[in-house]
Amino acid sequence: MKFPEEQIDALKAIIPSVSQANEGGYDYLLLENLILPDGCQPAVTDALLCPSPREGYSSRLFFASQITGGPQRNWNGNIRALGRNWYAVSWQTIPGLKLVEMLMIHLKALRHP
Repeated sequence: MKFPEEQIDALKAIIPSVSQANEGGYDYLLLENLILPDGCQPAVTDALLCPSPREGYSSRLFFASQITGGPQRNWNGNIRALGRNWYAVSWQTIPGLKLVEMLMIHLKALRHP
């Protein structure tokens, strides 16, 4: 899937290193050195955004490691993609979001209420 260039550019305004990949029938956006909300450890990590439906979720945001700090989370997603292990929090978004909106909603899972 080719993502709209203006949406990729909007992501790059937040995360300079964004690349696209496809593996196992899923399209991904690799977000390198994503800055996480305050209190998270690590504070910066690589993430993998799967903007299409998967495992009963509208989209998934996978992290290079499980994030500590912040609220208690249900880490229910564990995949191997692009030669690495990735971890995801149980967190639902809604369909039809732009890529930046999707990312921001996923990052809310890591913030203190």
